[in-house]
Amino acid sequence: MTINLKNFLNTKPKISKMGEFQELKPIDGLEISSYSADLYKNGRDDIALFYFKEGANYAALYTTNSITSQTIEWNKKSNKSFTKGLLVNTKNANTFTGDNGLESIDVLAKNLSRILTIRESKSDEGVSETVKIKDLLFASTGVIGEKFPTEKIVSSLQSLVDKLRDDHNKLIWIKTASAIMTTDTKPKLAYEEIVVGNKILKIAGIAKGSGMIAPNLATMLSYIFTDADLSSNILKSLLKRAVANTFNAITVDSDKSTNDMVAIFSTRKIKIGQNRSLDDPIIQKFELALKKICSNLAKQVVVDGEGAKKFITIKIKNAKSLMSAKKIAFSIANSPLVKTAIAGEDPNWGRVVMGIGKSGEQVDKNKLSIKFGEFEVTDKGKVSDNYDEQKLKEYMKWDSILIEVSINQGDSEFECYTCDFTHDYIDINADYRNSS
Repeated sequence: MTINLKNFLNTKPKISKMGEFQELKPIDGLEISSYSADLYKNGRDDIALFYFKEGANYAALYTTNSITSQTIEWNKKSNKSFTKGLLVNTKNANTFTGDNGLESIDVLAKNLSRILTIRESKSDEGVSETVKIKDLLFASTGVIGEKFPTEKIVSSLQSLVDKLRDDHNKLIWIKTASAIMTTDTKPKLAYEEIVVGNKILKIAGIAKGSGMIAPNLATMLSYIFTDADLSSNILKSLLKRAVANTFNAITVDSDKSTNDMVAIFSTRKIKIGQNRSLDDPIIQKFELALKKICSNLAKQVVVDGEGAKKFITIKIKNAKSLMSAKKIAFSIANSPLVKTAIAGEDPNWGRVVMGIGKSGEQVDKNKLSIKFGEFEVTDKGKVSDNYDEQKLKEYMKWDSILIEVSINQGDSEFECYTCDFTHDYIDINADYRNSS
C-alpha cells in the first residue's frame, strides 16, 4: 500500500509523505492521458483524460454542499449510467462562474466529442461511432470564482487525446494522478484484484485531496476503475456502502468543498454473469476489495493533509447509536484545539473532553474512559489512577496518534481519521491563490 501499514504496528510509527507507490496494472477498456494546458504557467500537467473506447457503466457521488461547481451541474444532466470519457482539470474550480462557467463545459464537450469521434474514425477497427457530448463527464478542482480557462484547455485537447494510452503502467498512473493535484504533495493511488474462477478482476483507483476536507464528501476527487462487468445500479449501491466508513470518515479541516466527486467505472470487459445481487458471493468479494481501495485512498488524503505532520485516528466505542458515535468522533476530530495540541505534541486531554461535550450528544461523564494509544487517561469522570504524563508526552511524539473514547452507553462504534493543524496549514491557505 502507499501508506506503509508497518507504521501502525511499530513502537514509533511513521507515515511517509512519499511512501512506496503501489503497482497499478492496466484496466482493459480504459485509456488514460495527462497534459499541460499551462494553467499553472509552469509546464506541469494540469488536465487528465480517462477514455472508454467501448463505453463504461458508472456511478458517482457528489458533494452535499448546496453550492456546487458547474462541472457537477453538467454531470447531473448527462447520461447517468453510461459514459465514454471523463476530463479533469486542476487550478480552476469552475464554481461561482455563472452562465459562462456552464457554457465553457459545453464548449469543452463539443470539442472533445469532435476530436474523439475523428480519432475513432481513423482506428484500425474501421468502425466509427460518434462520441456524444451527453456521454462525457467533467471534473474541476482549484480556485473558486475565477474565470474558467476555456481557450487554454480547448487548445490542449488534441494533444491530450493523442497521448491516450491503454498500456498504462505504474509511471503513467502516477503521472495522471499527479495531473489532478492542487495543494497535494503527492499523487494518491491504490490497487486491488480478486480471483473469480479462472478470471482476475482488477480495481484501480486514484484520488486528489489535501485541504478543505470534511465528510459527505471530503474535498477530493477520486476515480475508481474496474474491468468487472457490473451494472450501474450495482456500482451505485456498492459505492455508497464503500464510502460510508472511508471517504465519509475523514476530515482535515471540517470544510466541505463545492467540487467533491467520487466515481466508479466498469469497462465491462470481464464477464461475471448477469443479474447478480448484492448478497451474491462474487459481489461481496468485489465489495470487500472496493472498500479496501476507498479506505487506502481516504487515508492517503488525510496523511497528505495540508501542513500535516501526524495521522490521527479517533475511535469511539460503546456509544448508544452509530449516529451518536459519529457525532462525537467528528466533534473531536474537527476541533482546532485538539488538532493544534497534537501538532504541539501536548497531551492536553482536556480538549478531547471538551470535544465530547460539545458534540451535542448526552453522555455520562462518570462513564467516560479515554485512552491515548495504549495509555489510559481518564476513568469514571476523572483522571486515571494509572495516568503517567511523561509516558504520554513521549507517545505524542509519534507520527500516528490514536485517541480512543469509550462512552459506555451502548454497543455502537465508529472510527474516523484526521490530521494535526500546523503553522504550515496557515501558510498554505494564506498564500493559496498566489501560489496557484
